[in-house]
Amino acid sequence: MNIEAKNLSKIYGDGENRVVALDHANLEIVSSDFISIMGPSGSGKSTLLHLLSGLDKPSSGSLTYDGKDIYSYSDKELSAFRRKRIGFIFQQFNLLPVLTAKENIIMPLLLDKQKPDEAYLKQLTELLGIQGRLEHLPHELSGGQQQRVAIARALIAKPDVIFADEPTGNLDSKSGGEVMELLQNVWKKMGKALVVITHDSRIARMADRQFQIVDGVLTEVTAK
Repeated sequence: MNIEAKNLSKIYGDGENRVVALDHANLEIVSSDFISIMGPSGSGKSTLLHLLSGLDKPSSGSLTYDGKDIYSYSDKELSAFRRKRIGFIFQQFNLLPVLTAKENIIMPLLLDKQKPDEAYLKQLTELLGIQGRLEHLPHELSGGQQQRVAIARALIAKPDVIFADEPTGNLDSKSGGEVMELLQNVWKKMGKALVVITHDSRIARMADRQFQIVDGVLTEVTAK
């Protein structure tokens, strides 16, 4: 899997109201990458993630997955592509309150009319330490457990890349640290590319490749 962004820009408004949210960003992501993108609020990091994952379209520039321009897809094709190839983890857990943990995890498969791979589901939930919580509703889980369920949901369709937008933002420091260690473990054991958007330098330093974004300008900083 190879993702290549070339000169991605996103501009809102015009004239005096013109805002450059992202300014000619270049980034290549391969299967083995663990990348952090750090920046303050309003720096353009969430805009970049939305463009890299096909949730939004750029004002200019290109984005290819294995040489294919995903912006050339129809909305329906792009939605199907995201469900199969991309996993999302957000600050808000976005779990459906009336569904059990297991039902929330397998929801992406049901949308594609697929049956879950029970052996893979077992491996995933054991890796994340939630195998004993699968029949619980979200309100019966701690914040850290809810985020683990959200991570399992992001991984259930066996995506090529996981995009995590401030994945510890709603957690206390202990739970947040545990979730980041789990994500790092998932990256190592399952061979998924992981891209984490954060404003926390401690989280950013966990990545093998570290980027900063300031005023829409993306730069790679010295890797650890």
